[in-house]
Amino acid sequence: MFEVISLSFAFFFGLAVRRVGLPPLVGFLAAGFAIHTVGPSLGLPRETGAILDHIAHLGVLLLLFAVGLKLRLGQLAQPQVFGGALIHSAITTAVFSTGLVVFLRLDWSTAILLGVVLSFSSTVFSAKVLEAKRDIGAFYGRTAIGILIVQDIIALAVLALYSGQAPSPWALALLAALPLLRPVLHWLLDISGHDELLVLAGMLLAVVAGGAGFQAVGLGSEIGALVMGLLLSTHPRAKELSDALWGLKEIFLVGFFLQIGMSGLPSMGELAIALVLVLLLPLKGFLFFALLLIFGLRARTAFLSAANLTAYSEFSLIVAAGVLPEWLVPLALAVSLSFLMAAPLDRLVDRIFERLEPRLQGFEPRRVHRDELPTDLGRASVLILGMGRTGTAAYDQISGPFRTVGIDADTYRVAGHTAAGRNVLFADVEDAAFWRGLKMAHVEGVILAMDSVEAKESAARALRAKGFHGPIIAHALYEDHVLRLKSAGADHIYQTMNQAGIGLADQASRAIEVDREPASFIEV
Repeated sequence: MFEVISLSFAFFFGLAVRRVGLPPLVGFLAAGFAIHTVGPSLGLPRETGAILDHIAHLGVLLLLFAVGLKLRLGQLAQPQVFGGALIHSAITTAVFSTGLVVFLRLDWSTAILLGVVLSFSSTVFSAKVLEAKRDIGAFYGRTAIGILIVQDIIALAVLALYSGQAPSPWALALLAALPLLRPVLHWLLDISGHDELLVLAGMLLAVVAGGAGFQAVGLGSEIGALVMGLLLSTHPRAKELSDALWGLKEIFLVGFFLQIGMSGLPSMGELAIALVLVLLLPLKGFLFFALLLIFGLRARTAFLSAANLTAYSEFSLIVAAGVLPEWLVPLALAVSLSFLMAAPLDRLVDRIFERLEPRLQGFEPRRVHRDELPTDLGRASVLILGMGRTGTAAYDQISGPFRTVGIDADTYRVAGHTAAGRNVLFADVEDAAFWRGLKMAHVEGVILAMDSVEAKESAARALRAKGFHGPIIAHALYEDHVLRLKSAGADHIYQTMNQAGIGLADQASRAIEVDREPASFIEV
């Protein structure tokens, strides 16, 4: 009965909210509250909570492992990441804890602990949103994830301090051994193949080596899963491993959102506290925006990063369950409501920024971050937007007869292409400021090779709005994407699977013709 109720409620609630334009996770949260309310009358087993806790934990570990696969250690050392996370946590902790003492008459010890956990943003929500938009590699996405990792490290330290649990003496030995583990982990991935063993290898590293291994020495299973991903992030098959775990991770994360919803129904007082906390969320976002501007980021990057970080953290529930159980229900409700508010905000964030851009740009620093320098295309005649596998193949094929330039929003990917001798520049094609300053007088054709259909639509419209009249070529997976891209201004759309079939047929025809040729010289 557990799987019947949980899966049915999750699917139909997720489907319902998707039909009104909201992400399914909003429906999963609502499904959790509904299961808590009517589940017992439908025969829901008592052990449902424990089962969902375990499933949710696996989902979080797999998500953080996948995030680690797409990160680099150098990202955490950047001033806007490390400094932004620490300063933001210090200011918000001071504000929240003072407010709790003044208005709720809490003692300072409890108020400071609550202030600390309320200063954190949700790693699970932010990472899931960035993954869905394929923006973890974008500069603003890497900035947000880096800040979240620093916050998670602070959270683990706070939890250890208040719970009296300190890392074991073996923790230092484990950390010292991590560089030696990297070749072993890479070798393990090499021999795992491409099928179910690859999925099992990912589960082994995320759940066993990272989760259970780090938990055993008191370092936290979440950090362990993230570190395992980081150690494998430089492996050539890191993306393949992440893709292989994607569906499994998504299913387990449904349990995470159901679990939050099932944490309990609040009293009127607890509901009032949660609503006040949600009303204070814009202040958290504004502080992130201001700090990132101070560290030299452009207005758009600071705005997108701040919007992605505007949700309370699931770590607050972990801390509350351990040391503040009386605060578990209001915090769970505040986390749920923050997700409900942040989900539509994330969907509309680009449109919101476009409307506010004239005002927000006035706060930009004169010297922007080195990763956000304006782009000059020089004398290139072909522009390729998105330098993943498809864009790279297109670049290598067309760069012989044409002078070609590629653009990508992932600075690490750009660095790899530059090292390989390709002319690839950094820029975010969904940034209106990029198009305003772009010089493309010599460009005769544009190839849209980004993963996201929304990014392709945005780029096609921006090109036409800029006055570009040349051909815009794109690929699409689905028929409805073809119509969307054509209406945005793209001229030639190739459905990826259809073209793969045509290419296979052409290869087969040539192979058959070659095989037939010797027969014409045989005398009968």
